[in-house]
Amino acid sequence: MGLFDRLRGEGDPRVVFLGIDGVPFSLLDDHPDEFPNFAALAEEGSAGPIDSIVPPESSACWPSLTTGVNPGETGVYGFQDREIGTYDTYVPMGRDVQATRLWDRVANDGRDATVLNVPVTFPPQRNVQRMVSGFLSPSVEKAAYPDELAEYLQSIDYKIDADVKQGHDDKSAFMDDAHATLDKRYEAFKHYLDQDDWDLFFGVFMTTDRVNHFLFEDYERDGPEKEAFMEFYRQVDEYIGKIREDLPDDATLVVASDHGFTSLDYEVHLNEWLEQEGWLSYQDDDHDELGDLADDTRAYSLIPGRFYINLEDREPRGSVPEEEYDEVRDELKAELEALEGPDGQKVCERVVEKEQAFRGDHDDIAPDLVAIPNHGFDLKAGFTGGTDVFADGPRNGMHSFDNASLFIDTPDADIEDSDLLDIAPTILDLMQLDFTRTEFDGASLVRS
Repeated sequence: MGLFDRLRGEGDPRVVFLGIDGVPFSLLDDHPDEFPNFAALAEEGSAGPIDSIVPPESSACWPSLTTGVNPGETGVYGFQDREIGTYDTYVPMGRDVQATRLWDRVANDGRDATVLNVPVTFPPQRNVQRMVSGFLSPSVEKAAYPDELAEYLQSIDYKIDADVKQGHDDKSAFMDDAHATLDKRYEAFKHYLDQDDWDLFFGVFMTTDRVNHFLFEDYERDGPEKEAFMEFYRQVDEYIGKIREDLPDDATLVVASDHGFTSLDYEVHLNEWLEQEGWLSYQDDDHDELGDLADDTRAYSLIPGRFYINLEDREPRGSVPEEEYDEVRDELKAELEALEGPDGQKVCERVVEKEQAFRGDHDDIAPDLVAIPNHGFDLKAGFTGGTDVFADGPRNGMHSFDNASLFIDTPDADIEDSDLLDIAPTILDLMQLDFTRTEFDGASLVRS
């Protein structure tokens, strides 16, 4: 307990949110002896699996988790989004998030927020107590506010993200780097949990997602790196336990992941499939981006599993008349639903139409369809062509829509049948910060 905790006395209740990116609930729930701190949090509080959002991709998930609204409101649909009326694409950053973040609500109420390593927050905001942006930030120096935060983080060799390139070649070196990244993340979290007089502390462990991408099959199928995987998660469990043990009585701990995880059997190159099936073609043989599509293209894909009809008056070289939109989309949906992998299994668990998944003022760049894959099929969408539709890659783990994690350190929460959009209003409810139910697509899980 820090100095400010001893001095502040009675006040508004506080919340500590710890993100564990991509951690499936079943991993933690199935091993209570290996992960005793998560087990204690579940037993003494509330815990369970939750659903993610459509699509279950970190760049879309974290804006929705931190705002409580779907991508139609946040304006962020994935790691890569397209500009309206063009074939140009961009990587969404913090300023592209169009909905109100949790910490903005806290700041607007005159309270203090410390925000560390949340994806899709670069550049750092200046209306909070301190912030270091998450992955895709160019450097610690540029990602941190105020300057003294950057100085401290640099002094402890803090890393914004693990070096995933090592995971392609050397699992041992990759895991060493993952542990180093995790250790420094905990060190920084613990430092500012103790130092700051925060009302909301919001920090994300991103390295869990990185480890899952390269070692999850080893865990699920008893591969050679299973012990390395389990040892990493034992360390995550220990750090969560230490933070929980040291929290003041007026703070509630919430721990959650943004999506689940499962083993990866096949990378599915969807633009290659579209080309082979006559949906997509290129202007010439030298192509590597969306803008190289030919005029007769009827549909194209962006990760993860997002499909766009090449519509007249919407795309620059749209070939599908508006009056044929529904028919063409239904045709593409049916073909996706029928698509099978080399093992005879259906690739898609379901295919979602845009009206089912997205609502809001920023749905004009929404995909027309989103394919939610069955476990084992990782949906890719490059434009280089010449690859097999089904291929192997360096990763053996992939995101899943189901089986995300949520732990709340109070028994007064009902997590059954909840999803990612319920987290933001739950945190505000725990903080006793006023909000209107209709502001969110989710609802508070705290029982009144």
